[in-house]
Amino acid sequence: MSVDLGEGFRKDHRMGHKGWTSKVAGPAIGPYQQATEAGGFVFLSGQLALDETGNLLSGTVAEQTRKALERAQSLLKEGGLSLADVVKATVFLVDLKTFSEMNGVYAEFFPQNPPSRSTIQVAGLPKGGAVEIELLAKRPGS
Repeated sequence: MSVDLGEGFRKDHRMGHKGWTSKVAGPAIGPYQQATEAGGFVFLSGQLALDETGNLLSGTVAEQTRKALERAQSLLKEGGLSLADVVKATVFLVDLKTFSEMNGVYAEFFPQNPPSRSTIQVAGLPKGGAVEIELLAKRPGS
């Protein structure tokens, strides 16, 4: 049984978790929650460089990385968290040759105590994106 908690929050009483989105992140492009909290952990779905209407931002890997992290940051903020609460990141790149371009922007968002991270080259990403970033955060005190 799901219950609408307003402002984009939903809680599933069977699973003990709630999910949400943010206006900056825009709509999900499939049947999933963009952010889900369970047991003090917040799982962010992979974020692409999409605008508020769901269209892919054309641009460099650096520009797409910035937009994906801005979307993720807005989802965390909507849930009362920040990038400082992130404990794990997974970055999907279409071309590992663009790693340094992505990494330079990524470092701007995590200047101190960056989370653990994996970076994986993939054959393709939704909507033709060049980078997708998935984050796992832990709510302080939980």
